Amino acid sequence: MKNTEIEIITSISALLKAKALKIAIVPHENPDGDAIGSALGLGQVLKTYGHEVKVLSPNSYPDFLKWFSAEVPVLMYNEDKKTAKNWLKVADVMICVDFNDASRAGILEKKILEFPYKKVMIDHHPYPKEFCDFRISETSYSSTAELVYDVLCKAGFQSYFSQSAAEALYTGILTDTGGFSHNISKNTFRVAAELLNYDIETDKIQSAVFHNFSADRMKLLGFCLNEKMQVFPEYRAAVISISKKELEHFNFQPGDTEGFVNYPLSIKNIVFSALFIEKDGFVKASFRSKGDFPANAFSAENFNGGGHLNAAGGESELSFEDTLTKFAQLLPQYAHQLLNTTI
Repeated sequence: MKNTEIEIITSISALLKAKALKIAIVPHENPDGDAIGSALGLGQVLKTYGHEVKVLSPNSYPDFLKWFSAEVPVLMYNEDKKTAKNWLKVADVMICVDFNDASRAGILEKKILEFPYKKVMIDHHPYPKEFCDFRISETSYSSTAELVYDVLCKAGFQSYFSQSAAEALYTGILTDTGGFSHNISKNTFRVAAELLNYDIETDKIQSAVFHNFSADRMKLLGFCLNEKMQVFPEYRAAVISISKKELEHFNFQPGDTEGFVNYPLSIKNIVFSALFIEKDGFVKASFRSKGDFPANAFSAENFNGGGHLNAAGGESELSFEDTLTKFAQLLPQYAHQLLNTTI
């Protein structure tokens, strides 16, 4: 961490240790494992310290992430606005985790911007926006969960960790690294090892996250790999595309396509993978890469997105079919980079 961020952590420590507080922790819209794991892990530590904490999520999250033992309540804003709004009225502090732009919180964007008291942001994505009083933004971290662990330790909360807090943070790291397969560093493994000191059951977590899907989800995956994956060996790239009708056919539930974008990278000599999913009014895009091919730059330049070197997201306002055509037409422009990517 930079010296300036250490100074900010000192300020955050003073804020969170001043008195008993009511704290609202907000993850991004459609929270994934890192978002909900970071929120619950952080929340559990602050609750153990003595604060009253509630996680305020813009909407629900996948069922395979609803097994945590953390005692922190999670309020779904889209399902119970009255309760969520009442909590925001009494909260003393808001902590935003795993997003760096208020718009990423969807329907909670306005509430975040209007919150009248101290706001803290902890995130690992590049190009953060100024919307919080204190901002910890560190792109070298694999996940926000890894960053939350270090921030809490440096802020003097290490003695308030528990098994449930460690379980949630470990899950955040596990999911955002694809099972420790990308965006990892020595620090990632150090943090994971220290979380093991709290007697978390890694086999149970692995099973809950990666072996806890519906039969429909497995059928959807098989369909995508057999029917909807297109490989471009001449560019070392591949793409999976899923239409709204296909999602409906397989009884799609939130989280069912989690990890699909990673599968083409298992093909020999493929270094770049894309996943396009048709939504109402736009096409959601996910990108993964190996080596030094910049998935984030590709997304930013062509699909209004961004992210990390090897993991990025974006979207397209073109039709589903035109989006797929655009992707295929872009590959020749990146041929030199793709063909010279070292892995």
